[in-house]
Amino acid sequence: MGIYENHILPHVINLCCGLKPIRRQRQKLVPEASGRILEVGMGTGLNMPYYDPDRVEVIYGLEPNERSCEMAAGPIGDSGLKVDMIGLDGQEIPLENNSVDTVVLTYTLCTIPDAHKAMTEMRRVLRPGGRLLFSEHGKAPDAAVRKWQDRLNPMWKVIGGGCNLNRDIPDLIKSGGFKIEALDEMYLPGPKFAAYTYWGSAG
Repeated sequence: MGIYENHILPHVINLCCGLKPIRRQRQKLVPEASGRILEVGMGTGLNMPYYDPDRVEVIYGLEPNERSCEMAAGPIGDSGLKVDMIGLDGQEIPLENNSVDTVVLTYTLCTIPDAHKAMTEMRRVLRPGGRLLFSEHGKAPDAAVRKWQDRLNPMWKVIGGGCNLNRDIPDLIKSGGFKIEALDEMYLPGPKFAAYTYWGSAG
């Protein structure tokens, strides 16, 4: 990775994904995770304060960016939870079939190059009856906003480390073989082109 991707971008993402509206989304979702947990795109560990220690057996944290993994060490240590870091992205999950109870996916699906393959891998490792918990920004319902998302996306991907503004999150989740069980969606505070958020659970 270059200087920007490995030294500057993790700090930018940490700042943007740690804003108050996104922290609130994490607070809604992450405490529901239980058992053997796979967090796809752990980043700098922004979800760590929200896990319920009484419900967590182990967390497998997938994160391909070395600097982000280093930055996550502090929150992981503060949590006191057992975390095994895996330096890969969601397209390649080195876990056995049906081996995790919960998959946590927060503000990650936008950046995975082959999102369909990643969802298929998540489905593979999730046990029958397990849950996928997700909160992701993506394609807006308003035509005018979508137009701007499509216009800005090529430039946004470059400065955002591969982040896409206009992915259809529910369709991507279903493409991996998941059935969405609960879904909420709305614009979070912020620029509309980057603020439409989907969250809920799937199995």
